[in-house]
Amino acid sequence: MPAWLSPEEWTALRLSLRVALWATILSLPLALLVAQALARWRFPGKGLLNGLVHLPLVLPPVVTGYVLLLSFGRRGWIGQFLDQWFGIVLAFRWTGAVLAAAVMAFPLMVRAIRLSIEAVDPRLEQAAGSLGASAPWVWATVTLPLILPGVIAGAVLAFAKAMGEFGATITFVSNIPGQTQTLPSAIYSFLQVPGGEASAARLAIISVGVAMTALILSEWLARKAARRVAGQ
Repeated sequence: MPAWLSPEEWTALRLSLRVALWATILSLPLALLVAQALARWRFPGKGLLNGLVHLPLVLPPVVTGYVLLLSFGRRGWIGQFLDQWFGIVLAFRWTGAVLAAAVMAFPLMVRAIRLSIEAVDPRLEQAAGSLGASAPWVWATVTLPLILPGVIAGAVLAFAKAMGEFGATITFVSNIPGQTQTLPSAIYSFLQVPGGEASAARLAIISVGVAMTALILSEWLARKAARRVAGQ
């Protein structure tokens, strides 16, 4: 534990890193699938899917958290099923914070990956397919290497968003120190008690540092992806 952080601050930071990492890892496969569908496939309801994917960006985060609570809480239709059949409880647990962070970060990841896929010339994929390669093999050997910087950029942005998620998280899993209290929740709590300004300031500086690093890295990766596709 860094000497300049108190045990409470370090616990909140460590939990935020854990939540953001798992939110990014678990949502990445679905983000790849959805981005591919939106960029390349034609199917009924494509506009509706696009709207649902981006809905968390325009909804108040508290509303998103409330919907998660209704759906994945112990009495929710999904939460009740998970609890009874698998013993999985998400509401008011750190795993629920992962779900909330993943939902809020998902649109950013999908958008970055989708833009990378759309920048790839479809003729390259068609040429590989004409040589007898299956669609999954074409995607793995042609598309994925070209969009990899975009995938990484989307994952970085999603990680930063998950680190800073507050509204949906506190609504779905509350603000329990040591269990669900992430970095933003800890900042909010420190600001509510006398003398907590210093702790809030330290955590705020960490949050700004993570966000700025993510934005700079994402921009660099996006430019690298553009140069790579342009040179194809």
